[in-house]
Amino acid sequence: MSKAISFGAEVLPVTVSSTTLRELLLSKELTFLMEAHDGLSAAIAERAGFRGLWASGLSIASALGYRDANEASWTQVVDVVERIVDATDIPVLVDGDSGFGNFNNARLVARKLEQRGASGMCLEDKGFPKLNSFVGDRHPLADIDEFCGRLKAVKDTTGPDFVVVARIEALIAGHGLDEALVRAEAYAEAGPDAILIHSGKAVADEILTFAQEWSKLPIVIVPTKYYKTPASVFRDAGISTVIWANHSMRAAIAGMRDICGRIWSEESIAGIEDHVAGLDELFSLIGYHELAQAEEQYLPKRTAERRPSDSDQVQKFDN
Repeated sequence: MSKAISFGAEVLPVTVSSTTLRELLLSKELTFLMEAHDGLSAAIAERAGFRGLWASGLSIASALGYRDANEASWTQVVDVVERIVDATDIPVLVDGDSGFGNFNNARLVARKLEQRGASGMCLEDKGFPKLNSFVGDRHPLADIDEFCGRLKAVKDTTGPDFVVVARIEALIAGHGLDEALVRAEAYAEAGPDAILIHSGKAVADEILTFAQEWSKLPIVIVPTKYYKTPASVFRDAGISTVIWANHSMRAAIAGMRDICGRIWSEESIAGIEDHVAGLDELFSLIGYHELAQAEEQYLPKRTAERRPSDSDQVQKFDN
């Protein structure tokens, strides 16, 4: 991890990561994008081996203490995405919800995301404000022509390497496969690089049928609900990309809940030390080694010698 921190308002280069994201989408191999909601979760996913990240709207909103109903502002989301980009060297596809408004809002958000180093943006065909797809049953869809305008505006505003994914919510909204296919056909003409087809069912049947009947662009899926379907099924169906959309956040919730409960009930941390990450791992993930190398390079020798060693720092935090 070479980009542990950012400096001021530096605009990060986007060409390399964006090209890589496009290559992942177009690859003949099934691609997996892992959810990230901050710099730390991004670094963990990269270290695990993932080649790309999904900056989840649900997870980012939850980490900020908001509901996934456009309660977090787009500027807050952009700021978090910058931290995710800074923390890793792999491409980031951003959950752009419905674009935070009409075509004008969508293109403004996309331009800012591109400036902060994001590799692409996913737009879903709902109005503003939107509600998480798995909450309730009221999910009105955008007019097809209006949403095509949103997609075109984002494509016209961003550079050629910035990836745009059009997300179809017809199945979520209960309109069925025919409506999803009509929308895919229309959206493809608006110029996105891939189509994300979403479903809330526990089985992948309608997703697989969609993939069988439509293949003009790479197909992206989010198997949060049909999680029992093996990846081999998606591979055989010609799916381009699978997004594990919220699992780092949910794992963090489970872990923090359990540890907080134990510390509260036991009134001690003695029994939980083997069940949490060590400080050395934390320091490694955040790039403290890079700071030590930079001090050697940039600080006067005597000043650097007066700095506490890594072991001193660990002892200090242990106390």
